[in-house]
Amino acid sequence: MTASNPPRDESTTLPDPGAHLDSTAHIMNRISSQLARQLSLVSLDGRRRPEPPPVPERPGRYPHALVVVAHGSRDPRALSTVSALLDKVRELRPTLPVHLGHIELNEPLLPDTLAALGDREAILVPLLLSRGYHIKRDIPEMAAESRVRARVAGALGPHPLLVEALYTRLVEAGWRTRMDEDTRRTSAVVLAAAGSRDPESKVDTSRTAHLLADRLGVPVIPAYATTAAPTVPDALRDLAARGRTRVAVASYFTAPGRFATECAQAAPWIASAPLGTHPAMARLLLHRYDQMVATPVTAAQELASA
Repeated sequence: MTASNPPRDESTTLPDPGAHLDSTAHIMNRISSQLARQLSLVSLDGRRRPEPPPVPERPGRYPHALVVVAHGSRDPRALSTVSALLDKVRELRPTLPVHLGHIELNEPLLPDTLAALGDREAILVPLLLSRGYHIKRDIPEMAAESRVRARVAGALGPHPLLVEALYTRLVEAGWRTRMDEDTRRTSAVVLAAAGSRDPESKVDTSRTAHLLADRLGVPVIPAYATTAAPTVPDALRDLAARGRTRVAVASYFTAPGRFATECAQAAPWIASAPLGTHPAMARLLLHRYDQMVATPVTAAQELASA
């Protein structure tokens, strides 16, 4: 933050007779410097010399680009949601280069985004909520096939910022922030996620469910739209059998799509909207970026990127 200039009393301040000359001299010096730089790029035989290497960026500028890697969806709402989320990231950090790449289904595809970056440094942050094949294989392989000096961050979850977003979305859907003990004993939440065959994905989702349960004070059961068990309907039936009749479905999806819609339709009471453009999502993307920038590159990573 720069200090503001002290207020000036215009009625008592006299004009500086040398101000105009100083301003003119400053402009002429800038023009001369620019001309000298351009002339230095031309050799004696008239051919242009190669550009000198770039000067390291000043503090406050970012040598690593941020590439947010989304999965992709046939639902047009997904692309518009992700684009709006990236706009929020840019608002939080205006000088950071922010790019989008998709694993499939939507453009730009990640390989095309990386090709446009050339050989610069980039941090790839998956817009994915848990570990799985895409983070462990797909994204690193796409990065390795490009010229970009890329490092891949981990999944967004579990993290307290995700719990903040989930809680807000539930309250927006009608969840009571205060309830009596009788109501609490009959209430619960199903955390509806996409699902994966990777067992670590279930571990991550279960940890998020545990964090959300601590925040809400009621049971939170992770359930899945596909691939993994239990399914959302199975989790709802299990909770009903245990006397939990006031059950909300918390949408653990980054954007609208088929799975989010199907899970919401199964809700016996209320269903929250996907995490979408919640401010905590933009902050979490930047947090994962900052973590990777601050993490020293190992010798193995340098050999892999060479």
